[in-house]
Amino acid sequence: MSPGKPRITPLETAVLVLDDTNMLALAATVDPMRAANRRAGRPLFHWHFITATGRPARLTAGLDVPGPALASLDRADLVLVCASFRSTTQATPALCAGLRRLAQSGATMAGIDGGPWVLARAGLLDGHAATVHWEDLDNFAATHDRIDVRPDRSVISGPRLTASGAAPALEMMLDLITRHHGAALSREVANAFLYDPPPARPQSRHATAALAPKDAAVVQTLAMMEETLADPLSIPDLAKRANLSSRRLEARFQAALRQSPQDTYLALRLTEAQRLAQDTDLPVALIASSTGFASQSSFARAFKLRFGTSVRALRRGEP
Repeated sequence: MSPGKPRITPLETAVLVLDDTNMLALAATVDPMRAANRRAGRPLFHWHFITATGRPARLTAGLDVPGPALASLDRADLVLVCASFRSTTQATPALCAGLRRLAQSGATMAGIDGGPWVLARAGLLDGHAATVHWEDLDNFAATHDRIDVRPDRSVISGPRLTASGAAPALEMMLDLITRHHGAALSREVANAFLYDPPPARPQSRHATAALAPKDAAVVQTLAMMEETLADPLSIPDLAKRANLSSRRLEARFQAALRQSPQDTYLALRLTEAQRLAQDTDLPVALIASSTGFASQSSFARAFKLRFGTSVRALRRGEP
């Protein structure tokens, strides 16, 4: 996977699509190959879709992706494993064995969104650096101690590639184009999508950081907020760590995000609380303490004010 002379023959690529794959992640994986072929005026990538069993894979958007079974694939230069939800339950022994067979034949293996979980279950990330979506980083690291788990958006580790979501999948594919066909073509593809690659940085739990990329102090403070959701710092402490006065930090947040540091901090904590309520079975008291609320009653009031419902009602699907 190291940069070298441009390939002459197309990169034979198998796109393994599992049920409940996010359509945006799939498009971010496949469409850069189409754009590279179009911009180059010749086939640089030749791809086809495969599924776990030969039955069409149903995307989260309700579309079906048909394709032959993984077991029918003899070889490939690159295997892109696209998954999102229920990835580990779909990583059956037969599917893992098929992926190991292709890796042993020399294929580069890539996991997108939930795909790293599938590669990890197959043992194909052992001894490699890899990433997953930020929601799963701690669990992934605890479950797979033979993998060098990193908080990066995407990671290329020899013949193993991992991307933590849809936008990082696009970035990973642009990197792949650079490595095989040069930076100029990669820039053309990025420009075709009106995509400006972000500066190298770890994943952020929230999109807020992307709203103020030009204000380093705001981005730094947002990162500190995200790291201290369970034990919030005071605004003066945040300002001091950013080498600003409290008044100056307030002005910078208003200019960049149109809200105060206090409101931003609270929004981050409550957004995390909402995620924990929807994606975990944690008791309400633990959700409250995990997001920096001193009492369950104060948490309940803030949650209801923000989302118009309670955690219990949200979990029951009630308004």
